[in-house]
Amino acid sequence: MNHYFSDHILYIPVLTWILSVILKWIFLIIKKKFTVSWALWSGWMPSVHSALVTSITTAIWIKYWIFSELFSACLVFSMIIIYDAINVRFEAWLHAKTLNELTWKQYNFNESIWHLPNEAFAWSIIWIVFAFFLMMI
Repeated sequence: MNHYFSDHILYIPVLTWILSVILKWIFLIIKKKFTVSWALWSGWMPSVHSALVTSITTAIWIKYWIFSELFSACLVFSMIIIYDAINVRFEAWLHAKTLNELTWKQYNFNESIWHLPNEAFAWSIIWIVFAFFLMMI
């Protein structure tokens, strides 16, 4: 059991995931939009999946340095996930918004599923710093 808590590549992403979910809930409470369904939906900031892949990539970067094949694979995977959070989900947002307008919000499709590029970039920097901090502990 002790081995799992000494493995940075396991516990850093888990702690990052927990913190990002807590922060998302706090932001939803501040915006007065917190409900159980909103808390469990995708979307809003911080992006939990982007936080997870950023922290995994950073932990591998710190442990194996940037010249490892594992880091390269994680970096590509992270770029795909963050690209999806910004671009592909933007298209899904447009579809949800259009469907909500066409159905007069009868079905209430989720319109909060995409992230702005500056939000994704800023939160990626925050998660990189957080992963570095956890590696020092």
